[in-house]
Amino acid sequence: MKLRVLSAVAVAAVLLAACGGSDPADPRGELIDAPAAVGSTLAAAQIDGAAQAGGLHALAGAARCDVKVIRLNYRTAGVRQGETSNASGVLLLPTGPADTACATAAAPLVAYSRGTSVDKSRVMANAQDPETRILIAMLAAQGYAVVATDYLGYGASTYPYHPYLHADSEATSVIDSVRAARKAAAELGRKLSGKVMFTGFSQGGHASMAAQRAAERDYGNEFDVAAGAHVAGPYNLADALKDPQAIAGYQFFIPFLVTAWQKVYGNVYANAADVFKAPYASGIDNLLPAPNASYASLIVAGKVPYGMPNGTPDEARADLMQPAFVQTMRADDSAPISVAARKNTLLDWKPRGRVLLCGAAADPTIPPAVHQVPMRAHFAAQGVTVDSVDVDPDIQAAFGPVPTDPASAEYADYYGNYHDPHELLTCLVKARELFDRVR
Repeated sequence: MKLRVLSAVAVAAVLLAACGGSDPADPRGELIDAPAAVGSTLAAAQIDGAAQAGGLHALAGAARCDVKVIRLNYRTAGVRQGETSNASGVLLLPTGPADTACATAAAPLVAYSRGTSVDKSRVMANAQDPETRILIAMLAAQGYAVVATDYLGYGASTYPYHPYLHADSEATSVIDSVRAARKAAAELGRKLSGKVMFTGFSQGGHASMAAQRAAERDYGNEFDVAAGAHVAGPYNLADALKDPQAIAGYQFFIPFLVTAWQKVYGNVYANAADVFKAPYASGIDNLLPAPNASYASLIVAGKVPYGMPNGTPDEARADLMQPAFVQTMRADDSAPISVAARKNTLLDWKPRGRVLLCGAAADPTIPPAVHQVPMRAHFAAQGVTVDSVDVDPDIQAAFGPVPTDPASAEYADYYGNYHDPHELLTCLVKARELFDRVR
């Protein structure tokens, strides 16, 4: 691109655009449903009671603040250049009596990215949602403002699909949720400190890291990024698709990823039957996410094969996938699926803010050896030391040792809960420790 001398007006326009959302013509982050809608206010005693009942209290500690649950519906970018859409989400605002710090202190803002959901109807502006309850108890009730997006294609979003594990649109959904949260807080007369922390779990670990990368790289004048705490994220998708070991949940995550990337890039496959075996190929293009779906309902309806606990991940892959496509993922670096995987791998940036990588060694869904370890090594090669934590000892201390019989119901139950919620909970403790140091 040739450099041109810009007029003063043009320079000003470029600077405004670089601030992201400062340009009046840029709708990203604008609230659609303004003024912000407060869905409910939870008293600290209610939060403590729910945390006690859900086994969260020992990890979260006593609630210091009441929490307002605020529904968001905001403008954001689509996948393609110039494409606009909307996304929904929630803002959790600490509050309390007018003369207390919970109501008056300028709160730091945590942008949280949730884990994979197959339910298109799911929204985070639901105080009974398991992840929302965790965020309320562990962060918002401790004085943090928290914003969590539902992503494109979920909840109130009119986008026609969810671009699953597409790093750029994950980042814009999260960044625009921060902008929306700031506007909503201002409407409600609540001051924020200006500091932003990014965190997320599973798919959300990928999204939160993509958001921190974009915030520091593209919007450095707009966001004061204090830290990022990324939990059990699939950062290294290029190598993950080559891994001969199938992961727990393969029959959900791989179809979601492959069909989403087909919609994003248009060249991953010509026909679903080239990728998936019968009967699963029929209808799989638009299967995920589905309204009011659950992992169990998709299996019972025969939309995907069994995996754990009724079979192994390798058996699920064998039942679902065409062997030739699996071999292509493993061996052909020039194949469109491999090119897409490299585009959405996050081993390509150097953080400026503090970074925590958190995972658990025995995670059967997102193995740290495939994702967290290479991510830390990449940062080290850039001369950046990050905190990298294995919480497997914490999980075993809190939830018991690993059962010894892989064929037992106890073993299946243990690993059915290992990634979510055990890893999420123990890593959020570490995330809050980091945020407390930089807030």
